[in-house]
Amino acid sequence: MNFKAFLNLISKIENIELPAQDSQFKMSPPFRNELIKKYSEEMKSAKRAGVLALFYPNNSNITYLVLILRKTYQGIHSNQVGFPGGKIEDKDSNLKETAIRETYEEIGVEQPKVEVLKRLTEVYIPPSNYFVQPFMGICKTTPKFTKQDDEVEDIIEIPLHEFLDNKAVITSKVNTSYSITVEVPAFKLNGHIVWGATAMMLSEIKDLLKQMLK
Repeated sequence: MNFKAFLNLISKIENIELPAQDSQFKMSPPFRNELIKKYSEEMKSAKRAGVLALFYPNNSNITYLVLILRKTYQGIHSNQVGFPGGKIEDKDSNLKETAIRETYEEIGVEQPKVEVLKRLTEVYIPPSNYFVQPFMGICKTTPKFTKQDDEVEDIIEIPLHEFLDNKAVITSKVNTSYSITVEVPAFKLNGHIVWGATAMMLSEIKDLLKQMLK
């Protein structure tokens, strides 16, 4: 989709009700409800993080969405695909600031160029005990990405039409942080398998955009 057409499309986004958990549930791993019950006490003291779903025009003015592939490390989200973002810090006045700051630190998009359009539905991540608050935003010019080498393995650029294509939704066997392999709903985007919390957030964004395209 041409970026000008995309801007026209999302001009009414603030007034549209979020699909919320009904949408997220479509891409929820089969064991999620069980984990939520198991972590019910931990949730009361969960940490907070903010992430950004950033849309932008490429050099041909086609609308893209950016994700990142995290580095391989000794941790829960090692080598997984996600949104740029991270935990809230004392210098952040709110989670929106966190998402914008982390996007700059991780992929180099200058903070004044980011316009946040909508606060989406938060997602709880049991293994790391985080509530993650996603935001949807735009950069009206083609970003010059610079990855944070110690945290980001790769920057993944996805055409909007590929993301919205129903063929991008698959099922895939993945290794979980609980040392088991399970079959989960996932997106296959630019050759990468995206599942778990990120897929749940993407599902809400997809349904939101599809609703505006009607």
